[in-house]
Amino acid sequence: MRPSAPITRDLLLIGGGHAHAVLLRMWGMRPLPGVRLTLVNPDPTAPYTGMLPGFVAGHYQRDDLDIDLVRLARFAGARLVLDRVTGLDLKTRRATLAGRPDIAFDIASIDIGITSGLTLPSGEDARVWPAKPLGAFADAWVDFVEAVCAGARPPSAAVIGGGVGGVELAMAMAWRLRAAASDPAAVAVALVEANPALLPHSPPSLRRALSRNLEQQGVRVMTGSPVVGVGEAGARLAGGDSVSAAFVAAAAGASPAPWLAETGLALKDGFVRVDAELRSLSHPAVFAVGDAAHMEASPRPKAGVYAVRQGPALYENLRAALSGAPLRPFRPQRDHLKLISLGGRAAVAEKWGVTLGWPGLWVWKNRIDRRFMDRLNSLPAMAAPPPTPGPVALEVTTLEDAQPLCGGCGSKVGPATLDAALANLPAPRRPDVLQGRGDDAAVLAWGEAGRQVLTTDHFRAFTLDPYVLGQITANHALGDIWAMGADPQAALATLILPAMSPAKQADTAHEILAALETALAAAGADLVGGHTSLGAELTVGLTVTGLLNGRPAIGLDGARAGDRLILTRPVGVGTVLAAEMRGLARGRWVAAAFDQMRQSSGPASQVLRDVAHAMTDVTGFGLAGHLQAMLEKSDLAGSLSLSAIPWADGAIDLATGGVHSSLYPETSKLAERMTASEAVRADPRFALLFDPQTAGGLLAAVAADEAAATVDRLHGAGQTAWIIGELAAASPDNPRLTVSG
Repeated sequence: MRPSAPITRDLLLIGGGHAHAVLLRMWGMRPLPGVRLTLVNPDPTAPYTGMLPGFVAGHYQRDDLDIDLVRLARFAGARLVLDRVTGLDLKTRRATLAGRPDIAFDIASIDIGITSGLTLPSGEDARVWPAKPLGAFADAWVDFVEAVCAGARPPSAAVIGGGVGGVELAMAMAWRLRAAASDPAAVAVALVEANPALLPHSPPSLRRALSRNLEQQGVRVMTGSPVVGVGEAGARLAGGDSVSAAFVAAAAGASPAPWLAETGLALKDGFVRVDAELRSLSHPAVFAVGDAAHMEASPRPKAGVYAVRQGPALYENLRAALSGAPLRPFRPQRDHLKLISLGGRAAVAEKWGVTLGWPGLWVWKNRIDRRFMDRLNSLPAMAAPPPTPGPVALEVTTLEDAQPLCGGCGSKVGPATLDAALANLPAPRRPDVLQGRGDDAAVLAWGEAGRQVLTTDHFRAFTLDPYVLGQITANHALGDIWAMGADPQAALATLILPAMSPAKQADTAHEILAALETALAAAGADLVGGHTSLGAELTVGLTVTGLLNGRPAIGLDGARAGDRLILTRPVGVGTVLAAEMRGLARGRWVAAAFDQMRQSSGPASQVLRDVAHAMTDVTGFGLAGHLQAMLEKSDLAGSLSLSAIPWADGAIDLATGGVHSSLYPETSKLAERMTASEAVRADPRFALLFDPQTAGGLLAAVAADEAAATVDRLHGAGQTAWIIGELAAASPDNPRLTVSG
């Protein structure tokens, strides 16, 4: 996470469209030192529209369509903010976001695509799936096809909009539904166009070819039929006609994002007017590309091919704008080759009014699309910095080559190293220090009966997003308070910022502190101060206090034989984070891990502290390490079942491929103190027992007769929870921890 140069400028990419995806790859190959690159997009992936018809027809899987923005951002050294921009303040150069504080920028680029231009009565738009944005449509189509396969929905669909995109969609739907339906003859697909003729803006040769193929696919074409409403049974047309359809898609028109109209940018029909260099005509600090832009000097129809070809020009011009160099114009071709899918593995080609079709066209289109996706998802390995010089170069290089040091709890020292460091510390000397090291938090006495818990935690950044890092740090540090059954009280922050200009220091500190304050306030605690300094890399920490309010502290030493073990979160986020650092994790796995780590364990603690005999939070030493600490403190034996433990999305796949956190070699030494068969030890899930968790869940020992009801109470409080094992009396014949499959 260490930047290559002090940060002095902020470049903000709004949207994960095709041009921005191309730019991210190029930026990773040749970044501009001193520039912090930020991408804001609601999802961790961006679908590639060129493969949509093939996906709808069943030729591609959902993953085939996805440009992995998490992987691209890592490659480019960019921070990825999973949120939606809702406005721009062009005077202060700040972007407003839907779910978090605003973000500052020096230069911004907009590539957010479009939505359907269909206008329907209030509430009825919820029954229509616009083909753009593609993500929600693709998920809805998968669900619908599964329902058709199961016989739960009739195989009928309608597409509103008779342009090229609508024609492709209708033929693809007809092809897929015939394969999914138990009775192919029952498939009914309609294509509805408001204009008197289909494909009103296409050359006659293409209209003839596509009309012929629509007929061959059995698609009913209805022209001169504006849609005036959509109900549960299908679409209502002007004049009183209707179309029966269980799934209605919209490919009509193109609407820009509404918030653009509030920015003050010069617009054309709601789209950002840009010059030949792709800059806003009214605000040179803002660029726009793809469907969001109107190219004033050379207007073109909305088509992905132009967005893809804008990527290299945008990359060069953004670098130039940030460094004061001259910009160069983007010159789009006057026409482009259109390869149009026909439902099955067939296509026609059109350019300059000439339409051709032959069997090899679909193969050609497929090769072009897959090559484009491979370039974005199969990223080259960049050259490593030169080895450390000097007499210890060999030792240093060996350590550096082992694996990149993880962030979060993966950056901790191993349990054996920590035990050795703490071995000579004396016991608490003050009478009001009731409990020192050895548990999740210290317990302090104040007044006659007051009890306070105290803990501290910090770690190096595992994400370039300071706000998300602050949220997760707060929940992670509060985990010790919640594990003791206390109510969070107050916190002191420690921030180490990397080299950056004073203005960027202020922006970064503001984002972190805003996140800390939000998370602490939700937990009922105050952020009361802290300390800042500059260092080699971003590090965030918290020292937190909590109040027991007359309750005894819940430690590691109160578990009883017969107790059941309850875990409140899946295990494996350390492996996902390690894989993300190496460009091996899927974006959706990373997004799910971040979502999990940002969740508060406060509600779970409220439930568990009334019934837990012992409790801890699962963090740096993994599930196995923290459970073994509980067993040793309580002098008990325990058993776990791998099949009962919940695992983070992607963790098993990654562990199967040999991906582990950089702390794993140390934490896995705990396996020597466990009993398990060879088959269990060979199971990739066994390795995940030693995976360091950041902001992990609570692990509680609860009486057997209360365990099931406690899980139900946790679910009722909106928390996840599982019974994963049980405890027994310790004896020479009863191993400390036994793991089964």
